[in-house]
Amino acid sequence: MDRLTEMEAFATVVDQGGFTDAARKMGISKSAVSKHVSSLEARLGARLLNRTTRRVSPTEIGLVYYDRARRVLNDAGEADSIVTAMQSAPSGVLRMSVATDFGVSLLSPVLDEFLTEFPEISVNMVLKNRYVELISEGFDMSIRVGEMEDSSLRARKITETTQRLIAAPKYFQAHGRPMKIDDLNEHRLLHYSNQASANVWKIAAPSGEVRQVRGAGWLTVNDGQSLLNAAVKGLGIAYLPSFLYHDAMAQGLVEDVIPDLPQTTLGIYAVYPPGRYTQPKVRAFIDFLVARFADKGPNEW
Repeated sequence: MDRLTEMEAFATVVDQGGFTDAARKMGISKSAVSKHVSSLEARLGARLLNRTTRRVSPTEIGLVYYDRARRVLNDAGEADSIVTAMQSAPSGVLRMSVATDFGVSLLSPVLDEFLTEFPEISVNMVLKNRYVELISEGFDMSIRVGEMEDSSLRARKITETTQRLIAAPKYFQAHGRPMKIDDLNEHRLLHYSNQASANVWKIAAPSGEVRQVRGAGWLTVNDGQSLLNAAVKGLGIAYLPSFLYHDAMAQGLVEDVIPDLPQTTLGIYAVYPPGRYTQPKVRAFIDFLVARFADKGPNEW
């Protein structure tokens, strides 16, 4: 007889407290259930059930076997469900946390394409610049820019972006142009207010050494687009990703502040909870993003 069916018959008898109810639960005859359990006991060479005219209960060995058998049956059921889900069209609510700048500048304009391609999926996008706790805060996935700090999560790179010091020509006319990293301490700096490092920039020097620039910031705000607007207006120097400043630089509204500095490259990642199984809706969205941004970055936007 089939080993898994024997396990199921035995576990169902324990769950239901008898052969009659177990047979009803499994949709087979009482005698068939009894044969499965007897075959299992014979194969194992152990009595798993105490049988009386009034009740059926597991033996001590039966209790131990039941615990393991139930795990196996649950895993088998989950495996069947996964196969079914993976063959069906992705559906359900996709709740994701997205870095604000990337979400507003690049993701929002292409969401209509995804929703049209996958009409059974609805998207709940929350724009946040902090790293959310995916599982405890109820998110299916997150889009993050920069280094991956939590190694317990799974991550797939979507594309890359560079990060540069940028400022408007009018700023240089009014305040001069810094020639090296140390000169930045004498200039008006535009900062993110929600960076974990506060008003500290980590900038690679020509030697490859990573230098830290600390400044109070003439303007501090929690939105990259606002910082870009301030830089275009000539208010100061901002340190921004290329997907934000690309168009402004192409139009000559801002320039690279210190062109000799090496470019800093940041990854843009789709991050999701660990596990061997990725939800179809999550997989569908990540595949969409990878394909949609295949020809983008690190400087081409």
